Amino acid sequence: PFALKLWANPVVTQFISTRPLTASDVKLRLRREIETQATHGIQYWPVFLLENDGFVGCCGLRPRIQEPDTPEFGVHILPEYWRHGYATEIASLVFTHAFGAYGYRALFAGHNPNNVASRALLLRLGFSYTHDELYPPTGLMHPSYRLAKCKEHT
Repeated sequence: PFALKLWANPVVTQFISTRPLTASDVKLRLRREIETQATHGIQYWPVFLLENDGFVGCCGLRPRIQEPDTPEFGVHILPEYWRHGYATEIASLVFTHAFGAYGYRALFAGHNPNNVASRALLLRLGFSYTHDELYPPTGLMHPSYRLAKCKEHT
């Protein structure tokens, strides 16, 4: 139900897909996340509010074939939680886990070129632009970024 609430929401997925995701698409996406966790120990983990267990969205890491030692960071949040600082707070926890427990030296991230909020978030989090890269689910060249491990992330 949480995956459907998030990924079947066209406002959430407008920047990550060329079309709204169906229930079947969401089920497949969730299955891939579970398989990634089982195989690589990382995924986009669900995020809940501490005060009332409200479902916020997901945030985490996924492997990158292009750079096996540099996973991709991502965050998807339900619209009612946008602009409340949750993405920044969640990201800091993921960074601590990625750079501390997993020992990664850097993270990759990208965003749809039309998603100015994601661009602002990545820059605020300390990511640096590196290049544009084709993102097949949208068919667009997505601005791409890198975040190197630093003292505050461990």
